[in-house]
Amino acid sequence: MEMPIDPVFGQLLKYWRSQRNFSQLDLSVVSDVSQRHISFLESGRSHPSREMVLKLAAVLDIPLRQQNKMLTTTGYAPLYSEFDLSDPEVAPIRRALEFTLQQQAPYPALVMDRYWNQIAVNEGAAKLIGWLLADCVVPEAVTANLMKLVLHPDGIKAYVENWDAIAPYLIHRVYRESRSQPHSPSSQILLDELLTYPDLKVKQKISPEEHWDLPLLTISFIKADTRLSFFTTITTFGTPHDITLQEIRLESMFPADEATERWFN
Repeated sequence: MEMPIDPVFGQLLKYWRSQRNFSQLDLSVVSDVSQRHISFLESGRSHPSREMVLKLAAVLDIPLRQQNKMLTTTGYAPLYSEFDLSDPEVAPIRRALEFTLQQQAPYPALVMDRYWNQIAVNEGAAKLIGWLLADCVVPEAVTANLMKLVLHPDGIKAYVENWDAIAPYLIHRVYRESRSQPHSPSSQILLDELLTYPDLKVKQKISPEEHWDLPLLTISFIKADTRLSFFTTITTFGTPHDITLQEIRLESMFPADEATERWFN
C-alpha cells in the first residue's frame, strides 16, 4: 500500500533549507539528490524514504528533536530517544556533568536545558548568584532561568556593569533559538516574556556587533566596592543520539582579571 503524502514534511524541509541559506540547487549538490526530487519533496508531489529524510536532515544539520518530527510526519517511527537526566540509561553522562562541575571549582559552572532553565550548578555558581541576590527578593521563576536572571529588572541586572553591551547578544541568541525551534512554543514564550522587560524591545533592534570591541564576550558585575569580571564558554555534546543530551548546555565562567581570581580563591 502506498504511503500517503503529508505536505508537512515539504514545509519543514523548505523551512530548514531556508534557515541554512541553501537554495534547492545547493542542497542538491551537497546531498547528491536531484534538484527536481527536492522540489517534488517540498511541494508534496513525492514522498521521501526514511533514509532520504535522515540524509537531508544530516546535510541541513537539523536538531534531533526536529528530525524526529520530520520522520513522524512522513509516517516513520522516531529515531532518537529523549531520556530524562535522572534515567539510569544516561547515568554515565550525569556523572560526567557532575565531574565537570566539580572540576570547574572554585569558579562558576551551570548546567541548563534548551530554555536556559538551570538544572545544576556548582558551588562557585551558587556563591556568585547568592552574593548578587543577597539583598534582593526575586521570584523563583526568574532565578531558575539564566536569561531571566540576567535580563529581568528584579534579577541581577542592576549589578551587571556592561548590561547595555551584553543584552543585545542575549536577546538575539534567544531569538535565533526560537527561529531554530519553530514547533516549540516554549522557545517563543520565553522570547515573548523577555521582550516585555524594560529596554529589551530596543535592544532587540540593535546589532550586537555595534557594542563589542573585545574578541570574546565578557560580563562584569559590580556590587558595593567589589567588581568581578568573567568570560564564559558554553559546551554541548558533540555527537549525541538523544534529544535531551543534544539540548543540554554547560556554561563555565572563568575570571577575566586577577581581582576576580583572588575573590574566588
